[in-house]
Amino acid sequence: MAKIDWYDEFVDFHYKPAKDDLVCLYYFEPGEGISAKEAIGRIASESSSGTWTTLYKLPARVAKIKARAFVVKGNYVKVAYPIDLWEEGNAPQLLSGIAGNIFGMKALKNLRLMDVTLPHAYLKHFKGPSLGIHGIRKKMRVAKRPLTGAVPKPKIGFSAQEHADIAFETWMGGFDIVKDDENLTTTNFNRFEDRVKLMTRLRDKAEKETGECKDAFLNITGETNEMIRRAKLLYDSGWRFAMIDVVTAGTAAVQTLRDVCAELGLAIHAHRAMHAAFDRNPKHGMTMYFLAKLMRLIGADEIHVGTAVGKLVGTAQEVKSIADMLRENRIKEGKLNLAQDWGNHKPMLPVSSGGLHPGLVPAVMKIFGNDLTLLVSGGIHGHPKGTRAGAKAAMQAIEATMNGVSLDEYAKKHVELAQALEKWGYYKPK
Repeated sequence: MAKIDWYDEFVDFHYKPAKDDLVCLYYFEPGEGISAKEAIGRIASESSSGTWTTLYKLPARVAKIKARAFVVKGNYVKVAYPIDLWEEGNAPQLLSGIAGNIFGMKALKNLRLMDVTLPHAYLKHFKGPSLGIHGIRKKMRVAKRPLTGAVPKPKIGFSAQEHADIAFETWMGGFDIVKDDENLTTTNFNRFEDRVKLMTRLRDKAEKETGECKDAFLNITGETNEMIRRAKLLYDSGWRFAMIDVVTAGTAAVQTLRDVCAELGLAIHAHRAMHAAFDRNPKHGMTMYFLAKLMRLIGADEIHVGTAVGKLVGTAQEVKSIADMLRENRIKEGKLNLAQDWGNHKPMLPVSSGGLHPGLVPAVMKIFGNDLTLLVSGGIHGHPKGTRAGAKAAMQAIEATMNGVSLDEYAKKHVELAQALEKWGYYKPK
């Protein structure tokens, strides 16, 4: 019988990746009756220049551009992709290849994209963050401590006026930023334009009374042209940030808004809503690590990465590795990640959020250090004395941690922190 498939031609254990190859690390489990070699051949084939059967005739270049599975260790495989497979500066096309049809192949029981090494030849066509950590700190005039923010809770339901009033209390308690949540864009009871107008007025008042920079992550997510319009409205109103639900908006929209926001001087706050649809299963989909790397590539300035101690999934090791990848210029290869040299791409600020309160601040800062945006929402609005007192309590927890003082000790002279600890203690939400 003539040879039918040619998947084995995409496996080469003697191959040494070229300097400009993209290299992916996958976790894989073969389907029933499929060998490991057959499975990895299908991964490399379907994500590059293969098909299910041998063909009558092929151009000579196919042999040069096909991906090659070249290292297997247990259930992990490295696949090298020649640079000629990829369009310059096209993030959607990258995903269509390395995270496309391969997830639906019957020959694979499970497949998870762990990480990708992006060579300079590919990286140089993407602009990365326009402001990054240092630009954000400069805009907000916060030199060392974590930036602080809070979402009015419940996450949706307030009128524009009610939202703005809670924002004012948050700012007056010492917080830097007030954040829309992922499902609030514009509604019949809280129009985006009304929210911007009312919050601008109270932001100016809070800045005048405190002498501090106050800002907001206002959610511009929508159809791309509408996002551009909303970003321009934020600029006209003197805001420093724009928030985008980057997964639901898509990489193409984020790339477009990166350039728009850079021209306006706005930092992009990336909310990761929907990420767990494909990164929560430890055996299938893709990692949050790779998603965060992708957002640094295409130009967000900060992104949510989890807490390890709050209500969302993610271990301390996982969230720290993501934070380090966002902040550092060179990353060494580890068991579950690949090496990466970011070149001239600016570092990105990790955001820790989800089920936090003042009692958990030291644990979060132990994991992240000071270079982060710390979002404490229900954990200030649920304070026994209200939002302003709750924000003060969280700021006191940060001060104590930075000064190396325990919260119990610091609470002896800081009543708002004492009240927060009396309610929540060091409880970790489930």
